[in-house]
Amino acid sequence: MHPILRNILAFLFGLFAGGLVNMALIYAGGALLPPPPGVDVNDITSINAHIGEYSVLQLMVPFFAHAIGTLVGAFLVARLAASYQLVLALVIGGLNMLGGIMAVTMIPNSPMWFNVLDLGVAYLPMAWLGHKLARPKAQ
Repeated sequence: MHPILRNILAFLFGLFAGGLVNMALIYAGGALLPPPPGVDVNDITSINAHIGEYSVLQLMVPFFAHAIGTLVGAFLVARLAASYQLVLALVIGGLNMLGGIMAVTMIPNSPMWFNVLDLGVAYLPMAWLGHKLARPKAQ
């Protein structure tokens, strides 16, 4: 397979798989730690109205979903790409971070500690870690 085509397919697969993991963890976490009463998680206005009622554990669900989804996506692209593994892994992290930035702007009353933790740890550092975990150790 041509290296460019392999890189494109690896990138798309990593992006898709990471997003799938993210959503699966969001849904599983929501089942284990349901949102506060009266919150419609599909309505941003409802989330904004009740964000102050979320516990630390409930807020950790999206953080871990973002971090692990990014880690999986970056790991897969770094493992499957023919070249530019670090760049592609960091692009996965950067695109996921754009989604995180959009979420922060749509939920302006979320706790600052959560925003800093999510944007500072869940994306680019996890993409770098995914790349490191995917590369074989030097003999």
